[in-house]
Amino acid sequence: MSDTGDWRSRRWDATHQRIYEVALTLFQDHGFEQVSVGQIAKAAGVSVPTFYAHYPSKEHLVMQLPTAQEMKALLADQPVELPVAERIRRAMPQWFATWDPEFREAQLVRWKVIATTPTLRTRAAEFERTTAGMVADALPGNSGETLRPADAIIVNAYLSAYTAGLLAWADSNGDRKLEETIEEAFDALQPR
Repeated sequence: MSDTGDWRSRRWDATHQRIYEVALTLFQDHGFEQVSVGQIAKAAGVSVPTFYAHYPSKEHLVMQLPTAQEMKALLADQPVELPVAERIRRAMPQWFATWDPEFREAQLVRWKVIATTPTLRTRAAEFERTTAGMVADALPGNSGETLRPADAIIVNAYLSAYTAGLLAWADSNGDRKLEETIEEAFDALQPR
């Protein structure tokens, strides 16, 4: 029985990845707005309902969210006595250190599609707010504690800066270092 479940899981994962890779290639070749879900499904060798079983929309192919568990793990090692902004800044190099070269290149491709599509640039703000909520939930130091409203604003500002840094990296076609574009965006939030 477990072999059947394992086989189905591997098949699901392979189909999911195939849809993703085909879609990104189509987006790069033709532009995000010019590619339909039907075209993606056909090129991936799946039905349109199968596409929607894997992704709620074509936007969700490129506008990916981290998981709450990833955010908790990322921020777990940050000292709770540090200001929220400092904890976020310190976590970013750790986050990027988990990106191997292949994953980093895939992220650049994905963010280039976002950067060159005005509607996706706008949608990025919606996804960053969702991510900010995950970060806010992961930050409090004591169980059951909630983030102060002022700190929630800081989290949202840093996630907005993070998105701006990713877009700047994509706009440079990866010529600028991602860490530098993020740091530059974070520095813009510091009082002068």
